[in-house]
Formats: sequence, C-alpha cells, structure tokens
Amino acid sequence: MSRIGFDNQKYLRTQSEQIRKRIAQFGGKLYLEFGGKLFDDYHASRVLPGFEPDSKIRMLQQLSDDAEIVIAINAADIEKNKVRGDLGITYDADVLRLIDTFREMNLYVGSVVMTRYSGQSAADAFLKRLESLGVKCYRHYNITGYPHDVAHIVSDAGFGINDYIETTRPLVIVTAPGPGSGKMATCLSQLYHEHKRGISAGYAKFETFPVWNLPLKHPVNLAYEAATADLNDVNMIDHYHLEAYGEKAVNYNRDVEIFPVLNATFVKIHGNSLYQSPTDMGVNMVGNCIVDDEVCREASKKEILRRYYAACVDRVRGKDCDEAIRKLELLMKQAGVSPEDHPAVVACLAKAEATGGPAGAMLLPDGRVITGKTSSTLGAASALLLNALKTLGGIDDKLDLISASVLEPICELKTGYMGHRNPRLHTDEVLLALTISALQNPVAQQAKEQLKKLAGCEAHFSVVLSDEDEKLLRRLGIHVSFEAKYETRRLYHK
Repeated sequence: MSRIGFDNQKYLRTQSEQIRKRIAQFGGKLYLEFGGKLFDDYHASRVLPGFEPDSKIRMLQQLSDDAEIVIAINAADIEKNKVRGDLGITYDADVLRLIDTFREMNLYVGSVVMTRYSGQSAADAFLKRLESLGVKCYRHYNITGYPHDVAHIVSDAGFGINDYIETTRPLVIVTAPGPGSGKMATCLSQLYHEHKRGISAGYAKFETFPVWNLPLKHPVNLAYEAATADLNDVNMIDHYHLEAYGEKAVNYNRDVEIFPVLNATFVKIHGNSLYQSPTDMGVNMVGNCIVDDEVCREASKKEILRRYYAACVDRVRGKDCDEAIRKLELLMKQAGVSPEDHPAVVACLAKAEATGGPAGAMLLPDGRVITGKTSSTLGAASALLLNALKTLGGIDDKLDLISASVLEPICELKTGYMGHRNPRLHTDEVLLALTISALQNPVAQQAKEQLKKLAGCEAHFSVVLSDEDEKLLRRLGIHVSFEAKYETRRLYHK
C-alpha cells in the first residue's frame, strides 16, 4: 500500500468552510480565481499523496446553482502551441475539453476570455472556432505598464479597454488550462467594469500552491517552482503579510507583484481594501491537512526530478528549455535531489548497461523495484508493464502471460500489413493481447486484475518513449520519466 501524507476529507471540509466564509464577506457577486488545475490536479496528487485530483470540482458541484465558469486562455500560449505536460494536449484543445467536462458535471460555462490578445492569427482562428460552437468569447488586451502603473491600469485606458464579460450568476469561477493564463487580471478587470456599472463585486483566490504556511524551501513549495520553471515563477516571503501581521507566509512573485494593483482597485471601488497582503487573498488549507510531512517531502523530491527529466526531453525535442533546466538544476540542489537517489532511475540505467539496449524500471508502492528490457517482440515499456503485473499478482516470472501464438501474429500484422519497421508491441497492443489471452488463461486474467495497483508507481526509462507508450502509462496513473535520448540516431522521431 502507498503511504498517505495528506488528509483529503479534512481538506474538503475545511476548504469548503473557508470558501463559504469568504463569499459571505462580499455582497452581490464574487469572482473566485482558481489557481492550479480545477478538476484534474495531478501535480497536487503527486506531491501530496492522498490528495484526490478532483477535490476542487467536488466542492464546486455543491454550489452549481449559483456558479458559472469563465475560462481564460493566453493568446501567446495558443500561438506557441503550449502543451499541458500531464495530458499531452495543447492549451486550446484543453479549453474544449474543459468545457465538455464542466457541462458533463452540470456546471455552467458562461464564456471564454482571450487574454493578452493583440490580433494573433492563431488566437483569431480559435475564437472563430469557439463562436461557431456557440461559446461566448471576449478579448482582454495587453495593458501598457501592467502590473506596476496602477493609475493607468485602473482607468478607462487600462482595464477599460478590455471587453466586459457578461455574467449572470453571483459566483463566477475564473479558471484556465494552466498557469500564466491571466486569471487574476481577468478578475480585476471585471471588478473595474462591474464598478462602472454600479454592481458590487468582490474577489478571492482558491489557491493550492505555494503552501503559505510551509517553509519557503519545503520540497512541496520547491516542487511548485519546478512545475512553473518555464514561467520563471519564484516563491518568496510575502513581505506585505509579514509587515501587517508579523507572520511569515510564502507566496510567489506574480501574486506579490500584482497585489498593489488589487489593493488600488479595491480602494478605488470600495474606498478601502479588505486585504492586507497577497496571502490574505487566498483560501488555502493545504498545509493544515498534511498528516505525514516526510511522505510529502519524498513525493515532492521525486516530482522535482521528473520535471527536470521532462525539461531535458523537451530540449532534445527542439524546445528552448535551457533557462528552465538551469532553474530546475538549482531547485534539485535546494531540495537535495539527485538521480542517484531514485531507485527506479538507478535500476533502469543499470539494466540498460547490462543488456546493451533500452530498459525501464518501476518502483512499486511497497518499495520493490522491478525492471524490463527490450526483446524481439516487446519494447522496454511493454516488458516492464508485464513484469510489474506479474510481481503485483504474485505470478512466477517464468510463466508467459501472453503466448507466442498471440504475440507473433500481431507482430507480423504490424510489419507485413501495416508498414511498421519495428515489430515490437507498444503497451496498448500488449494490453489488448493480454485481454485476449485472459479469456482462456487464468494466469493472464490474474495479471490483468493488477492494473489498478499501478496507479502511483514510479517508472523510469533509459530512452525517450513513444507517444503511445507514454500516454498509456500515464493513463494507468504511473509517474513516468525517461532519459533525454532516443533509441536510434534517426533525425525524425514520431
């Protein structure tokens, strides 16, 4: 069994209580910015074992009659095809996925707002697509002097140039595919426009990271910096909070920088500000729900290492990641993390050296490490997957889960009829073969029943995996990383 470091039920209860209190502070309308992923926060579930990825959305469903959702997306992210690392899809595609998922959960999506818009062609094409699908769209523009020139920003020439987002419900949830999408600026712009229309409205922030009441260099907070390394986010002590209350609190640079704008906005609208610091803006009970600090520390260290490997792989794929890699290397030093500390990494590289070919290793929840190597019929990922199922099911390693009479025809189909050069089976093909074998082979059925136990396991590979293998392993809940090199010297890798 995996060790639990976080009390999710306590989190649901205490976070909900705090949100209700915050809503009661404002009359009429509340803009609630959601930091992090709204219903699939896999980063939080990885660094806080016990945190459930859908915790936030479960709370929102209780308020569905009063809530509507506005999705913000940065036009620059569309232009550069920014991809969600955990799902492998672009931000614009994720907006469509978010809308579908919210609707399936009976949550009302009111509109999409394009932030940092300056006439980008890719942004225009996406807006046109959304409008053709019946989704209301709005544009928010680059504002000169943002976020420091408060007098200009909080004026008709600042927030005033943005479209006013028409909303109909008292609670407006502002969310986005990822960080840097302009959620806070969207909320502040709306406060300005609501005031112009004589509507009383407030702002609060549903936050997860950084955790304000953990130390600045706690691995959980360092893991947040690692997750946003490409944005140059930096955790820092909230000096406003320290000055107001004499209490150290951790926040991050963008919130600290934007606080004067928020403060000035509240003063201009209400004559005073309810918030004395950026930390005051947030509703964040995460730190109070950690029940095993050591478990969360170790999970966070592994996450920092995964982020480092992911950035290195992005670099060999042609992305400009040098700055992010340098930052991740610094974070690894601060957290005391090195590849040699990760059992799966060590075992994987040793297996690859011993066999002279691609290999993989997996760290199971109970601490056991298993390996897999490339063969004539199986890639390293497929072999590792089958070995893991054998180990979890207590099945003799010498037993074949899938007979040659099933494997060989599939390999022949790939090379003889489908034009593949490589006959080795990907993980999805292996699982299909395992499912077929399970119809008549009780041992194969026993192995298949272990699939749910793979969630939360750590796997590392000596070469970059194919997209098919990587996506399949992630769907099974396996935390995957690999060395930044390809199996072959070919220039084109699909």
